Amino acid sequence: MTNEEHNTALYQKMFAEQEKFRDWLKGQPPEEVLNHAYEYTIREDILMSLEYHDLSDAQADALMKFPSPLADVFRDFEKRETDHMDVIWDCLESRADMLLEEQRRALRETPVYPFPASYAQEHGELEQYRASNRANAACKEAIEAAIREHYDGNSLDSQAAELVVEAFGLDRTLYVLANTVQQKDWDGRISSGNKAWAKTIPIHKNPDAWGADRNASFVVNSHPGLTDLFLSTVRQEYCQKQEKSAKSSVREKLQAMPKATSPKHSAKLKRQER
Repeated sequence: MTNEEHNTALYQKMFAEQEKFRDWLKGQPPEEVLNHAYEYTIREDILMSLEYHDLSDAQADALMKFPSPLADVFRDFEKRETDHMDVIWDCLESRADMLLEEQRRALRETPVYPFPASYAQEHGELEQYRASNRANAACKEAIEAAIREHYDGNSLDSQAAELVVEAFGLDRTLYVLANTVQQKDWDGRISSGNKAWAKTIPIHKNPDAWGADRNASFVVNSHPGLTDLFLSTVRQEYCQKQEKSAKSSVREKLQAMPKATSPKHSAKLKRQER
């Protein structure tokens, strides 16, 4: 017999053994079938492995001498420690991380919807309005968590602002903070500079059927002094950078423009061209 024939004979014997096991399972109640589901799956994998690999003649013949080689291999497999559970855990973590990143990307990419519910309903934009409101509420909660986790009793770690802006974008972070300051304009623990800035951000009143302002749902409820500090950090770290970047861009455009010539110099150039 050739090596292929030895392996084929073994495969056929193990396949017949699996078919007999399968027929037995089909006659069992559902609970018993579930109890043997793992065994059935591993036995299928053993058969598949034999399809893609060849044993030596001696190895194939050694297994052939036993009446139930498939069951014997399965019992040996059960005794071994494998990285099976590690692979499963890795898949769980990877899937969860992927979903989290998709959620974060959706939050970052959801544009700020600045108009009230009444406007959204009139213009058929309720879906955009609701998506923006959900993102606003999530941003508000993220700001509260960042302040809670990054304030050490004396100072607020600048990383707090960085994490929120990275997750929600600068526009939404500032929108939520501006709404918070406008709603707490009476609070003396918020600086006059931040109050003046907040008034430059247009935020429409958004009353519900009972007259309550829906914008209250994304007011940051951290200590007002810490909220003020958080806002100052965001404005200093990000808004000033944007202003510098804009000024730099304008400067570069001006430098790239051709220099204007005086009328006298232009006339001289024209005479030279003649």
